[in-house]
Amino acid sequence: MTTATTTRPTGRGHSRVGRFLAENGALVGLVVLCVALFVATPDFLTGNNLLNIGVQASTIAVLAFGMTFVIVAGGIDLSVGSVAALAAMISAWSYASAGMPGWLSVVAGLATGALTGAVSGMAVAYGRLPSFIATLAMLSVARGLTLVVSDGRPIATASEVSFLGSTVLGVPVPILVLLVAGLVASLILNRTVVGREMYAVGGNVEAARLSGIRVRRVLVTVFTLSGLYAGLAGMLLAGRLTSAQPQAGAGYELDAIAAVVIGGASLAGGVGRVSGTLVGALILAVIRNGLNLMNVSSFWQQVVIGVVIAVAVGIDVLRRKNTRH
Repeated sequence: MTTATTTRPTGRGHSRVGRFLAENGALVGLVVLCVALFVATPDFLTGNNLLNIGVQASTIAVLAFGMTFVIVAGGIDLSVGSVAALAAMISAWSYASAGMPGWLSVVAGLATGALTGAVSGMAVAYGRLPSFIATLAMLSVARGLTLVVSDGRPIATASEVSFLGSTVLGVPVPILVLLVAGLVASLILNRTVVGREMYAVGGNVEAARLSGIRVRRVLVTVFTLSGLYAGLAGMLLAGRLTSAQPQAGAGYELDAIAAVVIGGASLAGGVGRVSGTLVGALILAVIRNGLNLMNVSSFWQQVVIGVVIAVAVGIDVLRRKNTRH
């Protein structure tokens, strides 16, 4: 008498799918979202609209690239929106009032962003302030300085800054800047020693210190990079508006944090990818663009964005629980 043997599935296929979704959930979500919006409104997948989405995403994405460094290292930066406004205003003031050449005014704006980031980093690294408090203080300082410099009025930018809002060979310059900034950020995180140190500090700061990593230097570096990217985002925003606005960038820090988290980074530190951050920024831009095409109120748009952020953070919490077990 023979007994039939049945082969049970090993579950490898399911595990591979689960692993793919865990690593690329944001990208899958972006594709599904685009398909749904195309069905809802055929105007969504037109060439002009897709370029418009790229331009809309550029400022938040660049801010979020800088934020990725900070979150990977286990911190948070609430000042990036205000720093972006300050950098753009210093650039415009340098050109309009101080008589600097246009290219030098761009350098002044970027340097302003890097300097404010370095100050926040030193407050965290050497002053032992929590990053939340240090950058919250910088948010207020940077916004106040922006209003002081501008006297509460817009200032026209140099042509070199306005160029950042133009188009080259049919491609908007903000999209080109976005791609270059993302590539540089990815190279820093994945191909440099300091990038690996950021992951180590965010994963376990005490273990990183015991292994010989200069934690304070890493912290100053990540906040300086965040400030530099905020300065670049400010240049992009001023280029699109052809002027530096004293209230520019208000609330952008929340979108930047949301983009990083939606992209798969962990607020606990040690986890994050620039590619995921880019997808997160695109998701936010696609949602806003799609809702605008469907004539949904901007008030409800904020509700939708809030729900998306809550879901992304909830997924992060569940993922960390599963990792522990």
